[in-house]
Formats: sequence, C-alpha cells, structure tokens
Amino acid sequence: MGFIVMLIVGGLIGWIAGMIMGKDIPGGIIGNIVAGLIGSAVGSKLLGTWGPVWGGVPIIPALIGAIIVIFVVSLILRALRK
Repeated sequence: MGFIVMLIVGGLIGWIAGMIMGKDIPGGIIGNIVAGLIGSAVGSKLLGTWGPVWGGVPIIPALIGAIIVIFVVSLILRALRK
C-alpha cells in the first residue's frame, strides 16, 4: 500500500511542479510520477527531509526538486529541438 501512495504523491508533486513552472511534462501521468519521484530524490539530497512527509515523500523538498528536474528537462528538450 505504501508504494501506491508514494506513486500518487509523486504524481501530484510532478503535476504541481508542472503547474508552477507553466510547462507540460512529456509523458502525461507517467511523466508526472517520474518527475515527482526524481524530484523527491533531488530535493532530499539538496535540502534534506524537512517538512511534512506523506507516503514516504518529504513534500516541500520534493516539490522544489521536481521544479528543478522540470527546468532541466525543458532546457534539454529545447536544446534538442534546435
């Protein structure tokens, strides 16, 4: 059950980060989940695990990490289009 909650939280984090950045994440729901989970790992490494934790995911560092991941992915995709 914890894995499913983690996937849901990852999807929500990825979706919220995409809304904040104003960018659409490639891959739809799967892309949101991946961005949220990778963002969680990045945010936890950079900022630690402070703040509220839901489903094993620290919400605030995960959101900041997901924003960073989406920014980097958008830069890479823009460079590949040129």
